Formats: sequence, C-alpha cells, structure tokens
Amino acid sequence: MELKAFIEITRPHNCLLAGLVGVLGSIVAAGHLPSAGKTALVFLVVVLGCAGGNTINDYFDYEIDKINRPDRPLPRGAMKRSTALWYSFLLFAAGLAFSVFISPYAFLFALVAYAAMVIYAWKLKPTPLIGNLVVAALTGATPLYGALGVGEIGLAGTLALCAFLVNVAREIVKDIEDVEGDLEKGARTLPILIGKRKAAYLASFFGVLTVIASFLPVKAGVGVGYYAMLPVDAIILYASYIILGDQSKETAHRSQLLLKVSIFLAVAAFLMAAVV
Repeated sequence: MELKAFIEITRPHNCLLAGLVGVLGSIVAAGHLPSAGKTALVFLVVVLGCAGGNTINDYFDYEIDKINRPDRPLPRGAMKRSTALWYSFLLFAAGLAFSVFISPYAFLFALVAYAAMVIYAWKLKPTPLIGNLVVAALTGATPLYGALGVGEIGLAGTLALCAFLVNVAREIVKDIEDVEGDLEKGARTLPILIGKRKAAYLASFFGVLTVIASFLPVKAGVGVGYYAMLPVDAIILYASYIILGDQSKETAHRSQLLLKVSIFLAVAAFLMAAVV
C-alpha cells in the first residue's frame, strides 16, 4: 500500500478548487470576506466532502477504471478497495463534524449532499442523464453551501445555476470521452443509448443555456465588474462548438477540460461582480 495513494485517490487539486469555490460562494453572497473562522469551516466541509466523494467514486468505479484510468490508485494496486471504502466514510464523518460548528442547517445540507455523493457513485452514475444531473447539482450546491455559511444568497444563486448548467454539459461530454470503457463494462450512459452526436448536441444545448443564464446578474443591475464573465462565455461556446464537430475521445477530453476551466473562471467573474 502506498501512503501517497491516500492523497491521490481524493484528487486533491479538485478538492482544493471545490473548497475555494465554496469560500468564494460565501464572498459572492455576502459581498465581502466573511470571518476567518467561518471561511475555514466552509472550506473544510467542502474539501472533505469532495475528497470522500472522489474516494468512494473510485471504490465503485474499480472495474471501469481498469480500462479508462488504469493509473488510478485502486486499479494499479496502490490501495485496497476495502481501505478506500472506509477511508471515504472517515472523510465524510470529518466533514460533518466541522459542519456542526457552522449551523444546524449547514449540517443538514452537508448530510444530504454527502448522501447524494454515495448514492450517485453507487447507483446513479451509469444512469442515463439522471447521473449527469445529480453530479451537476452537487457542483452547483458548492457555492450555495458557502452562501449558507454566511446566511445570505446574493449572486451565489446565479453562480449555482450557471455551475449546474455547465456541469450538465461537462458530464455529458465526459460520457462521450469514456464511451469505450463504459461499453466494456456494459454501462448505459447517454452517448451509448442515443449516440455520441446526439449527446454532443444536448451537451452544447446546456452550454448555451449557461451563457444565457450568465446574463441574469446584468439584468439585475450588477456593475461593470461582471463583464469579466464574457471571456468565460466565449470558452463555453467554443467547447460546445468543438464537441459538435468531432466526438472523438481526444476532442471530448479537450472540450470537458475547457468547460472545467470555465467553471473556476466564472467564480472569479462573479467575485469581481460582487465586490466591484
């Protein structure tokens, strides 16, 4: 067993970015930097939940990862599957413990989100579109959790909506990328059921919806700082365009990475809109 596998299996860069989105959700909602204690708690609950979700996802994806991602800790034998399962529960428990110090509502929110992560990895991930919607909703919930931490919504509501829509697009594109391994496992993902091209059209539709939703704060009178969102919209539209033209594994990988980058750039744009 490799000790570094305990860090690697959590996908630490994703967890840190998710924690940052949670904190920025607090800032966007409040319009200023919350207290250091509240900020740290929101960050820890999001990071630990993300880490637990990624770990239990690898537990259930063991067979398919032997095809799609053989370098992950479990397929290469760096950690036992049973160890990964108990490790994920430990991470969830730690996150829930920290959430108690935010508020009772924050604890309930975290409990529901963590449970959804487990159910998604266990049953819903291979379910056509439903699994995509669940994981997108969990991503959209991240800035909302930050808003819950400060007791306000503000621009975090629109940020959550945009995060949800763009993540539906990204999840569908990821399914297009993973068709080969999913076919081997017998999974019934959306691109397998309706074809990669039709799935690409649906992903692009959600990408365009994201761009439309991104203009809601402008209608609400948000200042010029929000126009930093325009380059983000351009990235989303470009990612949607290239997947429409080519549904190969390489293009799908490029498209979903662009959509992933757009999520974090969008957070920065909303942050600028909230404080400028």
